[in-house]
Amino acid sequence: MNVQFSEGLPLLTFDEAKGALVLAPADNRENALTTFYERFFSGEIDHFKISQDHAAGLYEMLDALADPSVEAHDRYIKGQTVGPVTFTAGIKDREGNLLFHDRELREALVNGLAAKALWQIRMLERTGRNPVIFLDEPSLSGFGSAFSPLERHEVIELLRSMIGYLRQHADVLIGIHCCGNTDWSMILDASPDIVSFDAFDHMDYFLLYPKDIKRFLDGGGIVAWGIVPTCGPIGKETVEALSARVTQGFDRIKAWGVDPDRLATQSLLTPACGMGSLTESSAIEILSVLPRLTEDLRSRFPLAH
Repeated sequence: MNVQFSEGLPLLTFDEAKGALVLAPADNRENALTTFYERFFSGEIDHFKISQDHAAGLYEMLDALADPSVEAHDRYIKGQTVGPVTFTAGIKDREGNLLFHDRELREALVNGLAAKALWQIRMLERTGRNPVIFLDEPSLSGFGSAFSPLERHEVIELLRSMIGYLRQHADVLIGIHCCGNTDWSMILDASPDIVSFDAFDHMDYFLLYPKDIKRFLDGGGIVAWGIVPTCGPIGKETVEALSARVTQGFDRIKAWGVDPDRLATQSLLTPACGMGSLTESSAIEILSVLPRLTEDLRSRFPLAH
């Protein structure tokens, strides 16, 4: 995922032997950063494009939606990018230090990721739908444990920086997805429009933050319930069982004083995590469950749209 969104960013090269991004030699650092910022501040968004070699699925989707026989009955279209924390915490310098801790380079890389996300938003807009962009932050799973080298205020700073840039330059809904247990108050403090979590395996952890979740909902925030599992035996859970699980979560939030119909209106149902590593048949199975699950829950919460 880091490699996929690395094109056009300064001082990074791909080490084929390691199969990972590495920091380029330091002797060209100043020139590389100067050139980067000249492009960034001049608004050269096309410089930060994601090529077809790096994101074949994006281009396939855009081509499919450009087919005049495809009806635009859906109002929204979703894209995603690696989040700024996962990106900068997933690359090391030559001394083995995370680039997350190199403030100068970290700022440049996050700005670059934001520009790449804006390029993607511009591409999604061409479909005639309203774009939604998710920042994928798997590295925040387990945040707060003894093994996490990240500081809470720095995580929020990076997320807010990227979200702020995108809101300034585009009319877009912005989500943050984390597939594991994390400090959800931190995610919510970053002020996304949508927060996405694995409701199948980690609902209890998410619901440990009632004040933060209630404040988020009161501000119009949307909760994406990743309720259809994307690992393990696919298709073994029934619609009835998944619906009951979501309803349990709704009941707990309802007990905090949140109107259940408003909660339903501000909720999305999604797969628990990405499906890129699954077979086509498994992905189809997961996606086929969602509309049936949606209809079941709409019958329980009829004001939800």
